[in-house]
Amino acid sequence: MFNLTYSNHESSPLSGSARFWHATGMGTPLLYAIGMPEGRPDIPRELERALFVEAGHRCAIPTCRAVAPLVIEHIDDWATVQEHRFENMIILCANCHGLKGEGPRKLDRKALRQYKINLGIINNRYSDFERRVLEYFIEGRWHLVLPTDLDILVLYLIKDGLLVKVPREKGTWYDENLTQQGYMLTPAGQEFVKKLATAQPVSSEAIQ
Repeated sequence: MFNLTYSNHESSPLSGSARFWHATGMGTPLLYAIGMPEGRPDIPRELERALFVEAGHRCAIPTCRAVAPLVIEHIDDWATVQEHRFENMIILCANCHGLKGEGPRKLDRKALRQYKINLGIINNRYSDFERRVLEYFIEGRWHLVLPTDLDILVLYLIKDGLLVKVPREKGTWYDENLTQQGYMLTPAGQEFVKKLATAQPVSSEAIQ
């Protein structure tokens, strides 16, 4: 468990004034930084909270998911929109924030907008554990093992045809005593994970 506290700081590496979320636990302090340039109105606390909850208090980019430092970013730049609106804001780590832009190897607005849309679809359909399973496979893993009779943890991934059980057989490398169950992505699951990782649209209809 960790404790979350809030404080204001007059200066930061990100801007002239900044907000910081401090999460301490497991012996390691984490710093969540929210840069606010001079003259820009504060982001309402409830909006901040909603954005962090949406992203799971981590970077919203599926291939990253860093936990600190984190920045609230406007997808369409503040200079253009001049407003804080949930649909136009996303949580990024400092590294991914630095990649925002146009051109090769950059996080453009189209990609950020699609990551935001996909995040909403995933959050509405899957449990926190199932979302972490998807992240596990995004990292390039091909096989998941859980204790026997815990299908409920990945129930919707199975129901949606994204995950399938590996037939259990005593003596296999992962299940010598039939106490574990293996799972693999289906072809549809592989395609789904690829789309999540590369900011391609995932269909909410396809997974319900």
